[in-house]
Amino acid sequence: MSAEPAPLLVRGASLVDGTGAPARRGDALVVGGRLAALGDGAAGDAPTGTRTLDAGGLALCPGFVDLHAHSDLAVLTDPAHPSRALQGVTTEVLGQDGLSYAPLCEQDDDERAAEVLAALDLQLAGWNGRVPPGLVTWRDVGGYLERIDAGTAVNACYLVPQGTVRRVVVGAQDRPATAGELARMRALVRTGLAQGAVGMSSGLTYAPGMYASTEELAALCEEVAAAGGYWAPHTRSYGAGALDAYAEALEVGRRSGAAVHLTHATMNFAENRGRAGELLALVEAAVAAGQDVTLDSYPYLPGSTTLAALLPGWASAGGPDALLARLRTGGEEVLARLRHDLEVAGSDGCHGVPVDWATVQVSGVAHPEDPWLAASVGSAVARLADREGRPAFAVVVDLLRRDRLGTTVLQHVGDLENVRAVMRSARHGVGSDGLLVGQRPHPRAWGAFAHVLGPCVRDGVLGLEEAVAHMTSRPARRLGLAGRGVLRVGAVADLVLFDPAAVEGATFEEPRRPPRGIPHVLVAGVPVVADGVRTAATPGRALRPLLRPP
Repeated sequence: MSAEPAPLLVRGASLVDGTGAPARRGDALVVGGRLAALGDGAAGDAPTGTRTLDAGGLALCPGFVDLHAHSDLAVLTDPAHPSRALQGVTTEVLGQDGLSYAPLCEQDDDERAAEVLAALDLQLAGWNGRVPPGLVTWRDVGGYLERIDAGTAVNACYLVPQGTVRRVVVGAQDRPATAGELARMRALVRTGLAQGAVGMSSGLTYAPGMYASTEELAALCEEVAAAGGYWAPHTRSYGAGALDAYAEALEVGRRSGAAVHLTHATMNFAENRGRAGELLALVEAAVAAGQDVTLDSYPYLPGSTTLAALLPGWASAGGPDALLARLRTGGEEVLARLRHDLEVAGSDGCHGVPVDWATVQVSGVAHPEDPWLAASVGSAVARLADREGRPAFAVVVDLLRRDRLGTTVLQHVGDLENVRAVMRSARHGVGSDGLLVGQRPHPRAWGAFAHVLGPCVRDGVLGLEEAVAHMTSRPARRLGLAGRGVLRVGAVADLVLFDPAAVEGATFEEPRRPPRGIPHVLVAGVPVVADGVRTAATPGRALRPLLRPP
């Protein structure tokens, strides 16, 4: 058992309570990991031995909730977790985009678990790095959450990953599930929710989750609805078919009764420039019809994913080893079909839009010991092709082969008007979608929340109090985190002290630069950042808000 945190009195802060209400000057008393008093009289309630922290005009707000994180391995391999703790994130949601590391099998099938883990290890290397030997001892969602309970910097919630569930039951083939397989998938989702997951995620441009029909998704979401959770779909398109893809997600929610959370909701590519209002109109119409719909986004223009994710779905049928085999020995006919789908037709992996290789920038490689791979980092694929005097597609095939699908990329296809319109929605919360691996990752992993607090507020995209609400009470409400996300007597003391005039996050030039202007962060009253430095504390735990005491 960890010791109870020492009482703390924060003096003279600008209290931004997370509700969107105007800030007010006052003190905050933390006792036993919770807010014991707020306002001018808080000091009078301080017990003997209370430590005092002079806020010096800093703002105090609830800890930030990252609605879309990719720290599924990092929470275990690096419990210090500085990318989240240093920018004030006190809770993050894992298991995103339909792919993560639990569940790995049905019942206790070690052989099947090893097979599924090997496939995930290869497929997700560009998101999370390779799985360290011996790390994975769990088989189900409950076991994974128990590992998080052993201690990390910040709290975590988990979504049952629908693509992983399909991989366990159906395999990696592009075919409909049988009635028996659907029943088994429903059972896996139901079990994951019963073990503490907050809902289910899907990645509908990623194999094998993308092979699921609308009907299959609705059936699985019935389990989500029954548990009181939510479904977080990465939809089938953010490009040419974006509005149809959002409409499908809302239809799944309507049929199943599940709450829908549109993750990294945006309208990308030239086809969608200035069309965010159409997405928001779809959402508001669904809400008016009685649906529970929310969304999140990151405050940047470029997206980030793996290079392999841009390929058409048929190429990934059979799993990552089958994809590598097609790239290496499939012959000219297979490569010609791949190139046509990517550059002419617009593959489903690239959202139905023909790839402009000038917009695809290599951000990291899994095998930097290969000098050619290492030298590619930071360059657009089109530039690499020009430099080498060969077609861009040939460069792409070499990257995928030599890096065993582990190459990560930035895709410069965003639209500023769309980004800002989505951020201003009343249904919106912030999700970093940050990948922590790679030599030059997207700065959103280390800087999304600092970027909202700093540049977005200072540029007038959101007012300060409203921006804090987008990062605290709104996502906490989506997750059902009672007692978090607000400054209120009795609330859990997940807290951030920051300087609104000085907050600044990581940049594309320095993507892992620690944020500035966030000197203090507490998780359940325990300082995880003090004077801008990460402490040794690991008070973070897996949160299971859908579970109720017997």
